[in-house]
Amino acid sequence: MCAAGAAVLPDDRADIFWSSYRGGGMDITGESVLVRKKFSEQFAVEANYFVDKVSGASVDVLSNASVIKDERKQKSLSVEYIHDKTLYNLSYTNSTERDYISNTTHFSLSQDMFGDLTTVNLGFTDSRNRVGENDGTANTPIITWLGHSESRSYQAGLSQILTRNLIVGSTLEVITDQGFLSNPYRSIRYVDAVPLGYSLGTQVYPNTHTSTAVETRAKYYLPWRAAASVSYRYYSDTWDVRGNTIELDYVQPFSNKFIVEGRVRHYSQNHASFYSDLFDQANQQNFEARDQNLAAQTNNTIDGKVTWAFAPQGFLLFKRATVSFDVSRIQFKYGDFRNIKAYNDTPAGGNYPVGGEPLYAFDAMVYQVYLSMFF
Repeated sequence: MCAAGAAVLPDDRADIFWSSYRGGGMDITGESVLVRKKFSEQFAVEANYFVDKVSGASVDVLSNASVIKDERKQKSLSVEYIHDKTLYNLSYTNSTERDYISNTTHFSLSQDMFGDLTTVNLGFTDSRNRVGENDGTANTPIITWLGHSESRSYQAGLSQILTRNLIVGSTLEVITDQGFLSNPYRSIRYVDAVPLGYSLGTQVYPNTHTSTAVETRAKYYLPWRAAASVSYRYYSDTWDVRGNTIELDYVQPFSNKFIVEGRVRHYSQNHASFYSDLFDQANQQNFEARDQNLAAQTNNTIDGKVTWAFAPQGFLLFKRATVSFDVSRIQFKYGDFRNIKAYNDTPAGGNYPVGGEPLYAFDAMVYQVYLSMFF
């Protein structure tokens, strides 16, 4: 939550970041370097370079005999400018994979008012993407470019200091997408008179999509130098997906060197209107999908983070330095998406009938390390 108050640019800093995600057949590692520099009390520039490497594939991709091994490189540059009590931000991000190229521009402003007790935020994001498919291998890619997509996001937010200890806020975001929106590596399945009992087919998505999300949150500062937060987010879109997210956070400093944080999160959604785990026949309807992200599902997250100010008095040219360790466990459960990779109609799969395979579920672990040096 952005606390209401007079606009001030953050300190100069350099960050090194590492992350690892393992779960659901996916192994993703990420590395990032960020440098931020103020050139005056009103103007600052931030540059970030991020690389993540993906190996493996989710279960719905594996059902199509596709294994992913790829690397994404992301470069971003942003500038911030303060005029009176208004903070302006403009950023550009380029993200490149073998089969996906994205260019994103973002603009936002934050205005303090009413004695710095209220902060209003407005933002706009424009993303232009090129979508392809690798028909070769990880070592010898053969990229077929399938189309383009565009996304525009409109954000508005309000943060209010109600008492010396309580801050509340709300955010509205509307996103419009158009173009090639499906994942080329995922397939539908339909009943067919073949030994397996089903065949795979190509997903067909609408070429437009609009989503709306509203989030409310509150943060309360406790007498013992701690803070507790709660938030609720409601999501809906034109594909008839409805999602609900509840999150609780707690932050507790110890002395002047350690900060311990805990977080629990619950998310649930229903399936999209054109989603089905098993269609009755090929070309059953105009739009068809079996992407696990569009299935009915719940996921629960428990997260712990420790930040250590190992150089609170500074060293060399740095005023201070911190290192953070963050560990999350996420439990995914699907209400109408079945594990056809491990269970199917063959003896090796356990003799489950088509459409009667066990529902898919998996656990994921996320590890993150941040090294931050302020100067």
